[in-house]
Amino acid sequence: MILASLIGTTIEFYDFYVYATAAVLVFPHLFFPTGNETTALLASFATFGAAMLARPIGAVFFGHLGDRLGRKTTLVASLLTMGIATFLIGVLPTYSQIGAWAAVLLLLMRLAQGFAIGGEWSGAALVATENAPAGKRAWYGTFPQLGAPLGFIIANLLFFVINVALADPAEPGIASEAFLTWGWRIPFLFSAVMVIVGLWVRLKLVESSAFERTKERGQVTRMPLAVAFRDHWRGLVLGTFAMLATYVFFYLMTSFTLTFGTRPGLEAAERAASEAGTEFDAASYVPGLGYAYNDFILMLVFGVVFFGIFTLVSGPLADRFGRRRTLIWVTLAIAAFGFLFVPLLAGDTARVLFFLALGFSLMGLTFGPMGAFLPEMFPTNVRYTGSAVAYNVSSILGAALAPIIALWLWGLAGGSPVLVGLYLTGAAILTLISLLLTPETKHVDMEA
Repeated sequence: MILASLIGTTIEFYDFYVYATAAVLVFPHLFFPTGNETTALLASFATFGAAMLARPIGAVFFGHLGDRLGRKTTLVASLLTMGIATFLIGVLPTYSQIGAWAAVLLLLMRLAQGFAIGGEWSGAALVATENAPAGKRAWYGTFPQLGAPLGFIIANLLFFVINVALADPAEPGIASEAFLTWGWRIPFLFSAVMVIVGLWVRLKLVESSAFERTKERGQVTRMPLAVAFRDHWRGLVLGTFAMLATYVFFYLMTSFTLTFGTRPGLEAAERAASEAGTEFDAASYVPGLGYAYNDFILMLVFGVVFFGIFTLVSGPLADRFGRRRTLIWVTLAIAAFGFLFVPLLAGDTARVLFFLALGFSLMGLTFGPMGAFLPEMFPTNVRYTGSAVAYNVSSILGAALAPIIALWLWGLAGGSPVLVGLYLTGAAILTLISLLLTPETKHVDMEA
């Protein structure tokens, strides 16, 4: 049961992060060649964020199936949808082959990814928590959450290995022609193998005991979405904002830091333009730290290891002290962390590594308890729908907008991450208000 939820979310998040990495490294060049690097990156991030718009739709669709037909069937359907979409991205023609239709097809596949993950997380969390022994629900709920760091590490290490294997000896820090032509497709195509393994595991999954009892009592509702909005609207609102800081934090720690870390500094960009014989627009260029992609991705993986460790650590803490209390203290720490962007993201490798380790540790501590906290806010007959809608509507407010807002704030501050950090602090304050208004869920009866 724990293995099925862990493997499934790992595959789903792997698929999601493969796209996130390609959105920074590949897609601006191959699908959005606008002639302006910043504009191309913004267009790429727009398709990245578009998936978040599809996630609530997937949450409603899969939530309805999960509350009506059961968790197992729904989890198989969401995994299969994600796998097919990811594989198809790996065979898409590029802008040079079919023009703007390439971007349209990429957007459609990204929307399918978002639709699928909209139903994945909640089902995996429910299978883990609804079958958990007494007093260990938050601990069991951290295992589907662990799929996020594991999927990130697998996806980015695979991109790293391919990038190194296909590197141009003359310019090892820049994506080679071979990588941009066909190498980037391998992680997307590899998704098919992972999905086959995941489907095999999930088809052996035992249905949630709480759902089975609800079905035996004849309490399965015909319209779970309507019931959730009518009777549990407060939980939907509070759950949505409880997740807000987590989403903003995660996408700042991954997409933004990868972009900021690998964007050349002003002098390096001017020198590269001079060597290429092109005119450089210093007024509109937003500088970064200037790390080579291969170097910075290893630094990110180093940080994500802390994400995984502290995701597991958060479970026993939330079981002992309560979900609400644990999350309140962690959210306060995240708000304070927002003021550390400038002193730590300053180019010195030791400080950047400390920033990543500390940030991802806090990320694990806030993300881990959500596997139990959000499902516990809803009764069994609308739990899949309620937790999925709250989780995924928050993705629009947080994840869909975070990369774009961060890029805008980064440019507004002339290349400094100061406003990006304050943006995180603001999101944490909104989450803190939500948590203060939410009752403790530790002792909720999951079979009610």
